[in-house]
Amino acid sequence: YGGMGLDFSYNIAVAEELGNIRCGGIPMAIGVQAGMATPALTRFGSDELKKQFLVPTIAGDFVACLGISEAGAGSDVANIKTTAVRKGNEYVINGGKMWTTSGCQADWMCLLANTSEGPPHRNKSLICLPMNLPGIHIAKKIDKLGMRSSDTAQIFFEDVRVPSKNLIGEEGKGFTYQMLQFQEERLWGVATVLTPLETIIQETIDYTRQRKVFDQSVLHNQAVHFRLAELATEVELLRSLLYRTIALYVEGNDVTKFASMAKLKAGRLAREVTDSCLQFWGGMGFTSEVLVSRFYR
Repeated sequence: YGGMGLDFSYNIAVAEELGNIRCGGIPMAIGVQAGMATPALTRFGSDELKKQFLVPTIAGDFVACLGISEAGAGSDVANIKTTAVRKGNEYVINGGKMWTTSGCQADWMCLLANTSEGPPHRNKSLICLPMNLPGIHIAKKIDKLGMRSSDTAQIFFEDVRVPSKNLIGEEGKGFTYQMLQFQEERLWGVATVLTPLETIIQETIDYTRQRKVFDQSVLHNQAVHFRLAELATEVELLRSLLYRTIALYVEGNDVTKFASMAKLKAGRLAREVTDSCLQFWGGMGFTSEVLVSRFYR
């Protein structure tokens, strides 16, 4: 969006629209490509790197993935162990990455690795890593409870050699670059969940209105009515928090607290709305043919 002179609110508009897809994995994969694996390259990468990796990724010819999490370091980014040691005009990479979305099919990875021995917040760098290099082993596609259409990889690196010009921006700035985009990632996640939650509530209203139990529609029961009204209100409040956070962010404010609050609430509501609504579908809620059971999973 930077190249078109648009602010981050346009990303959020796209993320909300993607919520109309009746599937969680596709919006997530698009989010990784557009808002997680590429922003650092866009902001800090050399023209040569952008031409080689960013242009084909924007065109949709390349799939990008993000190599941050490891078996022992997910949310704790400072604790990663993967190393990239400078040898002449190359980096030699050893270690591994876990929970890598799109990792089985990616053409390149935005890799975070330790490039020196220094303090954990100043010894990391981001590197554009082509995924077809010798020494890259995609160990397995992880079998998951949900997001099943999206491949999540465990990957190992064994003396992988990559040109040192593939470094994004400055050496040692990788942790800082990565932290800069976490707010945007959280807000994207919130935006993609809004429409599905509304859809599930609406489909539950429609179903309970026409489903009869003891000669009256299920919706006619106050307990059902009240609960759906409450859930609809919660979703509306989440939307308001998201929009307030975006407005502050676009004006240049630090929204770490509000973005984290919104992400917390979105995660809670994703479970609460699907669980509550599923109950009102009776036996149908336990089948795979209704959307609510898919989003519950």
